[in-house]
Amino acid sequence: MPRHLKPVTCAIALSLLMAGVADFARPAAAQTQPSSQPSWIVSDLLAGAKAEGELIVYGSMNEEEALPFWQLFQDASGIKVSYVRSSDANILARIAIEYRARQRSWDLVATTPVYRLPDDVLLQFDPPEAQNLIPQARAPNRRWYGVYGNYNSPAYNTNFVKQADLPKSYEEFLDHKEWAGKIAIDATDSEWLSGIFANYGEERGRKLVQDIVATLKPVVVDGHLVVARSVGAGEYWVALNNYVGLTINVLLSGAPTNFWALDPVGLAFGSVGVSSQAPHPKAAQLAANFMLSREAEQFLTKRGRLPTRTDVETNPPGVIDALQQKKVIVTISSAEQQKKMQSTFNELFKTR
Repeated sequence: MPRHLKPVTCAIALSLLMAGVADFARPAAAQTQPSSQPSWIVSDLLAGAKAEGELIVYGSMNEEEALPFWQLFQDASGIKVSYVRSSDANILARIAIEYRARQRSWDLVATTPVYRLPDDVLLQFDPPEAQNLIPQARAPNRRWYGVYGNYNSPAYNTNFVKQADLPKSYEEFLDHKEWAGKIAIDATDSEWLSGIFANYGEERGRKLVQDIVATLKPVVVDGHLVVARSVGAGEYWVALNNYVGLTINVLLSGAPTNFWALDPVGLAFGSVGVSSQAPHPKAAQLAANFMLSREAEQFLTKRGRLPTRTDVETNPPGVIDALQQKKVIVTISSAEQQKKMQSTFNELFKTR
């Protein structure tokens, strides 16, 4: 299993603007905003959120992105936000412990595996901005919504690997014995493995991954951003898989790295959910609506995140269009299925 990372907690001194329990199901006319306000501000939430006075966010987004992102929310709303940053696994573990203890310690969760949380942990709600998302990014049970797409694909360091030498399939990785020990993968890439099994079938997919591990000896690394930065720095030449948005993030910083798409392209989402026991429920629902807004998703594309809205272009343009030329498989599964797949990943990559 992945080695645990210590959570990094940072309070963002912002000021609150909204609070309480929102009725997002109200008619659109009741949510009409003055033109001077951002479209994501819902009038019915505003007064209650001001009364609540603050917002507590558990998130996995690194502070370089998260602090200025939540500054946008502060500037428009005045809400004080406490942002607690940790890894996906640690966030889920912390939420589980606090839920069992009936602790009302957080309002909003923003990370990839939000969909794995039990239904009773998350509030059922209908943010108006969700109507602009691609259908796959809207949970059928209305308990989570995708803020950005985590498309899974390999990446490489352009100083060490030529574009002409890139494999055209995962089978062709086996032709690159020179990459042995110079290839990395994140320790929690069970969603990528789910996509491999869905594409190849479990028996063939398992054999393929076993052969890749035996031939290339991939290094298992904690953290998708760590993988992206390590490949960009040349510590590893290739990422067997990573989130495309994070590869682009490092590329935009000037590092010699890029991704290339292979079948299958697994897709999960960096998602947002609201605690069913939120101490500041109106502020949380307003913040969730903000995260799904055009303004927020455009901001995230500045660092390479891939939008889930149909009216926001990628940075650089055309990334999602290119990925969709391949076989895109949505790799969202139940907590039990994911646990089983993570166990299989650990077995195949010899992490235990």
